Amino acid sequence: LESSLLTQPWASVCFGETVFLAKACFRDTDYILLISDLSSVWYESADAEAVGQRSKELNKRLTVPVSSFLHRLGKLMRHLLEGQPDAATSFSCHRDASGLSLHVKSELSGLPFYWDFHCCPAPVEMVSRHLVRPLIRISLALQYQVQELTSLLLQKDAEIEDYRESGAALSRDRLRTELFQKERFQQNFMAE
Repeated sequence: LESSLLTQPWASVCFGETVFLAKACFRDTDYILLISDLSSVWYESADAEAVGQRSKELNKRLTVPVSSFLHRLGKLMRHLLEGQPDAATSFSCHRDASGLSLHVKSELSGLPFYWDFHCCPAPVEMVSRHLVRPLIRISLALQYQVQELTSLLLQKDAEIEDYRESGAALSRDRLRTELFQKERFQQNFMAE
């Protein structure tokens, strides 16, 4: 299940005034949720037995198979993570020393539907695998792209200068550009 979560993108979600990054993976028999405010990271993983038990506690009037329950919950979370939450669904969040609780209130088959995600602090390895390593890889890829683009700009400047020295002239003066200054670009890039 956690390896399936690795393929899910992070999404920005807002609960009250707080913005979180979250991702989730739901299957017919289990789910995993990972959520962060970039200061802390929490997660919850639950199998069919845990989901069945909690659904009985929270939804006494609902009698649906666990797979249907997970399907509905997954659909609600997918809409939230895609930035298109269901209008009839509300989410609220509560943090304390032991973790983070995410409360869901919706409907299922015309009856009230409730769910609480009880997230605990994520282990360091999980944070590293899902957040730190991907961010470092993206940072390195972006640095490589900046180096490639810098090299290409310097080559283009040399090519344009060669055209000018050969007598070529711009037909429209507004297209004229200044020479690319690698050091100034790098200083501005780091400052930003």
